[in-house]
Amino acid sequence: MLTKIAELALHRARTLLVLAALALAALAVLGAGAFGVLRGGGFDDPGAPSVRAGKLIEDTFGGSTNLLFLVELDGASAAAADARGREITAVLKADPHVENVSSYWAGRSPLLRSDDGRQALVGAHVKGADGKDDERAAALVERLAGERDGVRVLAGGAAAVSNEVSTRVGKDLALAEAVAVPLTLVLLVLAFGSLVAALLPLAIGLFAVAGTFAELYVIGSLTDVSVFSVNLTTALGLGLGIDYGLLLVSRFREQLAAGDAIDDALRTTVRSAGRTIVFSAATVVAALATLLLFPPYFLRSFAYAGIGVVVLAVLAALLVVPPLLALLGHRVDRGRLPWAAAARRADAPLWGRLAGAVMRRPALTALPVLAVLLAMAAPLLGVTFGTPDERVMHEDASGRRVAAALERGFPGSDADAVQVVLRGRVDGTALAAYAAELSRVEGVRRVDASGGSYRAGAAGPAAAALGRRDAQRLVVVGAPEAKSAAAQRLVREVRAVPAPPGADALVGGVDALLVDSKRSIADRLPAAVGLVLFTTFVLLFLFTGSVVQPLRALLLNAVSLSAAIGAMVWIFQDGHLAGLLGFTPQPLDTSMTVLLFCVTFGLSMDYEVFVTSRMKELHEAGADNATAVTEGLARTGRIVSTAAGLLAVSFFAFGTGEISFLQMFGLGTGLAIVIDAVAVRGVLVPAAMRVLGRRAWYAPRALRGLHARVGLSEEAGTAPGERTPVKV
Repeated sequence: MLTKIAELALHRARTLLVLAALALAALAVLGAGAFGVLRGGGFDDPGAPSVRAGKLIEDTFGGSTNLLFLVELDGASAAAADARGREITAVLKADPHVENVSSYWAGRSPLLRSDDGRQALVGAHVKGADGKDDERAAALVERLAGERDGVRVLAGGAAAVSNEVSTRVGKDLALAEAVAVPLTLVLLVLAFGSLVAALLPLAIGLFAVAGTFAELYVIGSLTDVSVFSVNLTTALGLGLGIDYGLLLVSRFREQLAAGDAIDDALRTTVRSAGRTIVFSAATVVAALATLLLFPPYFLRSFAYAGIGVVVLAVLAALLVVPPLLALLGHRVDRGRLPWAAAARRADAPLWGRLAGAVMRRPALTALPVLAVLLAMAAPLLGVTFGTPDERVMHEDASGRRVAAALERGFPGSDADAVQVVLRGRVDGTALAAYAAELSRVEGVRRVDASGGSYRAGAAGPAAAALGRRDAQRLVVVGAPEAKSAAAQRLVREVRAVPAPPGADALVGGVDALLVDSKRSIADRLPAAVGLVLFTTFVLLFLFTGSVVQPLRALLLNAVSLSAAIGAMVWIFQDGHLAGLLGFTPQPLDTSMTVLLFCVTFGLSMDYEVFVTSRMKELHEAGADNATAVTEGLARTGRIVSTAAGLLAVSFFAFGTGEISFLQMFGLGTGLAIVIDAVAVRGVLVPAAMRVLGRRAWYAPRALRGLHARVGLSEEAGTAPGERTPVKV
């Protein structure tokens, strides 16, 4: 197949490029509609009890409060504050998409006024404000929040926080791209050593990004797709364009420098580098495909985007770049930078010398590096996980300030209460007994039900709005701080209380959502990890014909990933660098940590295939183990380090933002890429190959026979001189 692609590029170059240009134009037009169908939210398991409870509460009881307006009375005249409060109340009650409006200006309830009398609340439930129709809440916030007539109104609650986070993420990404894109373009020119060669990765990246946007538009029109998938599309599209562009251009230059004609150089490039690209892409796809196992569409969206951008990058690398190289020939080095001659060399002697030094003293060089990585991984022993809330924003964010005000001045607020829904008919006696039992659970302040408000088993005034013919709603107000370990324990204890006879209890609320989200991911994580390990092992076996190389790759990958995620625990959970980066320490976001694992695992295997392919090529040509490793790294070390550095810049730029989970993902991914490219490929791989020796390429006889039948080897026809090992 690769030989046919090479021949097609040589004899139909202009036709391929015209077709690619037409396809790019069509994809760009289709992809322009993607942003209109992508959605926010998506962090919860739609089948979880807490999500089903929330849906039932919305359908039957008008929903829980998800939008709050905090009216600050201090410094404003009583008349102005009352007028503003009544205006907000009237607008919310008149909106057909708003239900369950509760206002201090409709009854003067002391629960809706702060203890110091300086603030008051108006709360409501906005239907559909779960990431699908959050523009409704955004419009209300835009209209009603802000300072006017000396009265300041802050918007909070889940709907307002979701809208504020999405808005700030958009600004953060714009800033990150403003930093990363110009810097990447400059580094591309320096990395390739010429202006013309530097444009080739951009062709791959542009095709991959435009095509993936078109894919997201189609999928987003059929099912829920997170708007955050755009982040991965742009970063990974440009990054893979750089990876594959560097590999193709470097090999093409190498063959030309060896004296090959342009046709022969292109054939060899497509057969060898093309095969490496296909295998490396397969390992990235295998890692990202595991995200489809998780129910939250936030994670599945990254699988849609990631798989799409990888496949399209491969198509562009094999069908767009080869015809460009065929037409350019030696002109690929046009626009040379005189001081960047080393960038145009086929090899990087520094990497070969480093590999040689490591192989001469594997223990002396590798053990200190391994010790540092294990020390970085140590914080993983104390890792805890959570879900995004208002704390991912800076303290000056509106949603963050409302949450702080509720905690400080509204002890009776039920914004973070545990919500219990009983499905089925329940008589008054059974309901009273159940509510009284819930009120006796440790950590419960009160339980509001249609039959009364219960404190420590004693009944108070009733709340009729919580009762229906075939369903009952109970609001369990607890003492623990929201999303704390005590609050999660309270959810489990509430669920442990037996429901009344003939009824089924569903427990929801913010803490229940956290418990269910962690359980949903934890239940599927072993299968996801097992699948990615199995598929990676099989792919690397088919690529190398060895059972030792896949095991070596997986072990070293585990070390580098553990170090990177451990560093994120130390920074974002333990709070180191919080002042510098401007975030609030909290548990790692569960979904973002899974995403970080899958993306960095795939990218590290991408670089693994780059390095191993050249070592295998030299090994099969008859080179001894030391020569295969040193020459293999000399030929690929600069490609890997340059590609990793350019891609890391794109991810590190996320650290300039204000949303902590985006900072964590960007810094964690960038750090993992750097660790893998420098510490693992430069030191640990040569050391492991030195220790393994000839056993590095071992496979049992039965598997060797299997590989001979089904393994994918480089196609015949490689130039003889290409396989001659060169001593470094």
